[in-house]
Amino acid sequence: MENDLFLKAEIKLYYDLYIPENLKKPAPLLIAIHGYGAHKRYMMREARLVALEHFVVVSLQAPYQHFRPTDNGSYKIGFGWLTDYKPDESIPLHHNFILEIVEKLRSESVIDMNKIYLFGFSQACALNFRFAFTFPSLLRGIIGVCGGIPGDLETNELYKPLGADVFYLYSTDDEFYPLPKYEMFKEKLRKRLNIFTSKGYDAKHEITNEMREDIKTWLGGR
Repeated sequence: MENDLFLKAEIKLYYDLYIPENLKKPAPLLIAIHGYGAHKRYMMREARLVALEHFVVVSLQAPYQHFRPTDNGSYKIGFGWLTDYKPDESIPLHHNFILEIVEKLRSESVIDMNKIYLFGFSQACALNFRFAFTFPSLLRGIIGVCGGIPGDLETNELYKPLGADVFYLYSTDDEFYPLPKYEMFKEKLRKRLNIFTSKGYDAKHEITNEMREDIKTWLGGR
């Protein structure tokens, strides 16, 4: 008996791209990554609410689809970045998705490689931090909203010092993460990062207008 044999298969990874009219190239890039159960259209809307007018925006869609119940009793399709079975195999897929998008836009002379920002909500936060610590020279800034941090933050030998600016936003009444957990995440990030800003909001597990305004201001300040 031989166990866990496998074949490699090719899949399509979907994304939406927004390039402003009369864009002066190369331009800053905001890479938006949705949370569990959402989709690229949702995160593109969120990203365009915070991106400055001269930003290129790309919204990536997670590869694993599932059905989610709605309030009216029907179902809609949502997407997730990790699987319950062998979740570690999903991390390189997320990494390579970002790397290939960046390389495509660089090769087309669309983006400024010194001004790449990664924006993630919920499930995407820890994945984005994993990416940032693995490829620390690629990013100018990271925005994480209502999400966790890598469980192996203090033990993974692949992680390198990160010089990018980080803005970490969290809710004080989050139904998925209690406030003490956010406080722990915040302190672990603070010890690891050189340029770190965090802020708590009186909100649920969501992106609020106040958060959007602060993110836009933070991006403008970079």
